[in-house]
Amino acid sequence: MNTLIRAVRPWGQALSDVLITDGKITGVEPHDPTRAAGDATVVEGRGRLLVPSFSDVHVHLDSTRIGLPFREHTGGPGVWTMMMNDRQNWRNAEVPLQERVNNTLGRMIARGTTRVRSYAQIDVDCRLERFDAVMAAKEQFKGQADVDIIAFPQAGLLLEDGTVPLMDQALKAGANVMGGIDPCSLDRDPARHLDIVFGLAEKYHVPIDIHLHEPGELGVFSTDLVIERTRALGMQGKVTMSHAYQLGSVSEATTRRLIDEFAELDISMASVAPGSAGVAGQLPIPLLAEAGVRMGLGEDGQRDYWSPYGNTDMLDRTWQLAFTHGFRKDELIEHCLAIATVGGASILDPSATRLKGTAHRPGVEIGDPAELVLLDGETVASAVMDRGTDRTVIHRGKVVAEQLELI
Repeated sequence: MNTLIRAVRPWGQALSDVLITDGKITGVEPHDPTRAAGDATVVEGRGRLLVPSFSDVHVHLDSTRIGLPFREHTGGPGVWTMMMNDRQNWRNAEVPLQERVNNTLGRMIARGTTRVRSYAQIDVDCRLERFDAVMAAKEQFKGQADVDIIAFPQAGLLLEDGTVPLMDQALKAGANVMGGIDPCSLDRDPARHLDIVFGLAEKYHVPIDIHLHEPGELGVFSTDLVIERTRALGMQGKVTMSHAYQLGSVSEATTRRLIDEFAELDISMASVAPGSAGVAGQLPIPLLAEAGVRMGLGEDGQRDYWSPYGNTDMLDRTWQLAFTHGFRKDELIEHCLAIATVGGASILDPSATRLKGTAHRPGVEIGDPAELVLLDGETVASAVMDRGTDRTVIHRGKVVAEQLELI
């Protein structure tokens, strides 16, 4: 199957025509209004920007309330309290869980996300019910997006009997990432927690994603245990640290050491662009980029029982990443978009093209997969600032959404 995208500006550069064959970019030529399309399907770029499609590498599809009536936030402080609030409410939503999950994933695709890594909460309350809903949505939208599923122990692995066998069942049933969370502050037995996480990952040959909310020295301590196991078990390139708000808050020497070790062991990072309470202690984006640490972006919850934020639009979250870090230079704002697209793709597939510094703009060259989105905007930085809704979304070379009107 051939597709010709006419009159687009790859990463805001010169007006070009882009040819796609069998899901890959096979030609990028200066725009020629007389160019014959042959048997190719034509997509009219209309002078819009062409960038890689978004990769949401940290989203909780199973807790979404997108599209439902707005409700008062009833959560309290701390992970356990917030989890219990979710547990008390998630079954009582206005529409069934499967409909909520499908609606949210569909909206994400319409806004330009074709690569997803979603958490699926597994505990003794929901068992595999939430996992099954995310699996069904993955199947429903398999022609429009690629979805990875994290078996996620939101309530910890050790606090409730029966959690670990459920995690094993989920991995056996098709979850393709093993999750962990706050080894010290939640389960209060970091060695045992991480032994289970790495053990199940080894058993099923899947990568690992660690949710880390722990502050300061405690977060560094847990991270050092993850680093130790990654090195000892040869898990280089298979571990992601998510959130990790405070790893850069201890000292400059610790910041440098962690970045160096992440680079050495190919440990990646997933951010949700937290607000002011979390951003000050994060590892600095420019230093991570300089060291070659893979970094991706995600929306986290989607207006759920944890938070009223989230709207399924990764361009909006890209703006948030730039804003919370105080970026003003075009290069850094554009780098945020690169993180949200190619950066996340390299987390999902470590063999994919990786960002090399804050000025690198891959993903729209010959040989690249045709995972693309057309955006309106004068420049890439202005597209992030304005967040327009005129978008055409391409997955595996095929248009899967076009000229979006936000709903």
